[in-house]
Amino acid sequence: MSNIDRYAVLGQPISHSKSPRIHQLFAEQTGEQLQYSAIEVPAEQFTDVVVQFFANGGKGLNCTVPLKELAWSYAEHKTERAQLAKAVNTLALQQDGSVLGDNTDGIGLVTDLKQCHGIALAGKRILILGAGGASRGIISPILDEAPETIVIANRTVAKAQQLVNEFAKKGSISACGFGDLNAQSFDLIINATSSSLTDELPPLPDDLLAKQGSCYDLAYSNKDTVFVRWGLEHKALKSLDGLGMLVEQAAEAFSIWRGVRPKTAPIIDLLNAERH
Repeated sequence: MSNIDRYAVLGQPISHSKSPRIHQLFAEQTGEQLQYSAIEVPAEQFTDVVVQFFANGGKGLNCTVPLKELAWSYAEHKTERAQLAKAVNTLALQQDGSVLGDNTDGIGLVTDLKQCHGIALAGKRILILGAGGASRGIISPILDEAPETIVIANRTVAKAQQLVNEFAKKGSISACGFGDLNAQSFDLIINATSSSLTDELPPLPDDLLAKQGSCYDLAYSNKDTVFVRWGLEHKALKSLDGLGMLVEQAAEAFSIWRGVRPKTAPIIDLLNAERH
């Protein structure tokens, strides 16, 4: 096995991750020879594990909660989108032995919305719930699509305002608290909080979603998340979870590592069929 290129996803918890399966399916589809595993890593052990992984011949890593900011600090070189996100979900060993950090989350989301679901972002009013690392990773790629505006709503408004300050040069973006959402409506509402993992929701007014508007939860589950259910109850044109984004961001990482872009639609269809 030692001559097969090795990759892994690091996180805590990680046992639920679909990434090993997704990358194995990509490898089979493209004819690439590789091994991809999931490794449970607490934050305090991150650097030691990464150093050892690359020292032992590993070629690339994905990093998920709670390690994306640590991965950003670790990467010697960063893509522009990673620099803006201040979070890295993909580490790639370069030929000179240095490590490149990228963030494929935002492009994964945008690709899933536009190409897989036909949800346009240009000229739209977009609400992002939450101001943590998940939000940070998606703001710049969404602004690149020229929406009318992005509003970031968060329990702590100052945290949302900090993101606004960082991304204001790229387009129209503002911050508010959840209690300030009354009398506003949006074409697309993205849940970037972790609330779905505990089956909870931020407090949202009933008329928040514009007619023909859509909802998207960055989290995914084998059954509808609480936010996906909220979208369906409020007559969303589409109410989706993050499985497609997961596959699309993985395809972007695979392309960075292997120079080959897998076809995502059959993988998404397979994973969707398996959870019903």
